[in-house]
This record gives sequence, C-alpha cells and structure tokens, in this order.
Amino acid sequence: MSTRVFIFGIAFAAAALAPVVAAHADSRRGDQRTVDCSSHDYERQRCNVPWRDARLVEQLSDTPCVRDQNWGVDRRGLWVDQGCAGRFVDSRGGRGHGRDDEYGNENENAGEGWRPDPSWNRRFSVTCESQGNASHFCQVDLGRGGHASLQRQLSNTRCIENRNWGSNRAGVWVSQGCRAIFSIDRQWR
Repeated sequence: MSTRVFIFGIAFAAAALAPVVAAHADSRRGDQRTVDCSSHDYERQRCNVPWRDARLVEQLSDTPCVRDQNWGVDRRGLWVDQGCAGRFVDSRGGRGHGRDDEYGNENENAGEGWRPDPSWNRRFSVTCESQGNASHFCQVDLGRGGHASLQRQLSNTRCIENRNWGSNRAGVWVSQGCRAIFSIDRQWR
C-alpha cells in the first residue's frame, strides 16, 4: 500500500470520527441567515460562523441562554455552554462592510433601514415564573437599548438579579423558584 493511500485513509477515518458541532443554516427566515447552536450534555460547543457578533433570536433550550455566561462570540466563532441552545443571527444583519454606526456595529447604511414606529419604545410589565425551581425564559424583545428591572416579587424565594433572574435583549429568565413581575423599558435606539 502506498504512503499516499495510507495517509488519505487515516485522514478520512479521522474526519468521520470527529465530533459534529450542532450548527446548521436555517433558510426558513428568508434572506436572513440563522444558525442553531446547542450545548449537548452541558458541554461547550463551537459553531462556525463568519460573524463578528451574533444576536439570539430564539431560545431553543429550557436552560436560559445568557450572553457572556453560557453563549457568546469570540475570535474563533459562536460558542454555547452549560445547556444553552438557541437560534442566532449575525447582529449586523448581513448588510456588508462599511463604516461603524453610533453603536460600533459595522454598517454600510448606518442610520438607515427598518425602524419600528415610535410607540414601540415604551414601558410595560411581564410576569415570569420559575415553577418547581426549574429555569424558565420569558421571551420579549427589549430592543438594543432596553432593560428589565424587578417590579414586584411574587414568590417566597428572594429574586436576585444575575443569580436567579436576569435579562438579555430577547427577554427575562428566572430560576430557583423566583417568580416576579418585571418592568420592561423597551428602547430601540
């Protein structure tokens, strides 16, 4: 057997046995490319994307996905950990290369594009409950400049931000028996 055939056989076997990262493009969203990325058995997974930054558009796991805690983007790509599974999209919206907008996002048409009507920026309340100490995610778009705050606790368990409740642009998460009404200050910016 020649050395070339032997090396090819070894390379083929290694590729076939390599773990497959749970990521795939999802074309159901029209021209906006999305990637599903999942942490299996609470282990860190990397999903190859050409993006500099990502945005969580849909929670796919019972475990809340919290940016910079169990998902993020670094120089090597999108990563998820600790049971987070989500659908992600390029946070630049695929607009291409151009000057940075006021938020530091690369944007060919900074200041242009779709914007919600002015009534979108408003304050409202959302009730989010952890039943049986399980984690729960309450999906609500806070917008780029929005935030959530504890308005009124409903549980006997004390709700403590970043311990058993928190928020990201996609909504509010609760765990460990925290049940509360949260004030959502939604801001598009």
